[in-house]
This record gives sequence, structure tokens and C-alpha cells, in this order.
Amino acid sequence: MAKKVTKTNAVRLIEQQKIPYELLEYNTEDGKPVDGISVSEKIGYPHEYVYKTLVTTAGANRYYVFVVPVAKELDLKKAAKAIGEKKIEMLAMKDLLSLTGYIRGGCSPIGMKKLFPTYINVSAEKLEFMIVSAGKIGMQLKIAPQDLGEACRAKFADIIS
Repeated sequence: MAKKVTKTNAVRLIEQQKIPYELLEYNTEDGKPVDGISVSEKIGYPHEYVYKTLVTTAGANRYYVFVVPVAKELDLKKAAKAIGEKKIEMLAMKDLLSLTGYIRGGCSPIGMKKLFPTYINVSAEKLEFMIVSAGKIGMQLKIAPQDLGEACRAKFADIIS
């Protein structure tokens, strides 16, 4: 009998929008880390296609979401400039679940508790597909970059160092 796949908020939302996607699952019980590089190896895709979701704040209820390649770092100065803020900082890990509804390692740019301004690094625009968290550790979404942008109303910007 086939294993039943649990649908996350991210999966439900892209299905509601009739956006094509592929769900990729990986083993989380092998004792290996679940950082972005490891995830790309577990699902068998080069890191250039796998993106992580980072949440930042510019203070007092001003939150921004950035989607960047797993092997790269978010450049906070470039990101702040892209969104028109003087300064931003990473959201404290303890605040991630209550703000987004997701945990570290399973944070998807789609289906957060609120729709925050979202920016995808421009490197994704030239890809046929990209892979982001499906909203749960062990699940990834393979999706066209433009479709991801549409699903979370994202803009593309140069935001990595």
C-alpha cells in the first residue's frame, strides 16, 4: 500500500492556485544533518537548484522573506536596499514558528501565517525549476521560479553576497 503524503499549507496553496509542482521527499531519520547542502544531496539535485527560505526583520512588525541558493549567504545590505529599508537583521530563531507557522529546516516561502514581502534571488530566474521547502522537514517542492514568484507574490532581486 502506498504511503499517504501529508499535505502542508504550501502544497495546499499551490494546488489551489493550480500551479504545477513535484513533491520530493527525503529521509530525515538517517542521523545526517538537514542543512540545505545535505538536503540537495539527499534529493539528488545540484545545490544550484535548491533554495533556502530566510526571514528577516526591520523592527516593529516589519518582516521580509528571502529565498536564496543553499550554498550562498543572504547579503543583508543588498537585501535591505532591495526592500527600501536602512537595515535588516535575521529573525530570531525562537520567533520563527509563531510568526510563520514553520520551523527551522521546514520553512517554505509559500503558506506562512501571513503573506510577507518576499524576494527571490535573481539567480533563480534563469533556472527551469528550483527546489524549496514544502513546509515540513523531509519534503521539498520542485517548482518553476516564475510559478513560485506568483504563488508568494515575490519579486526577484540581487540579494546574495
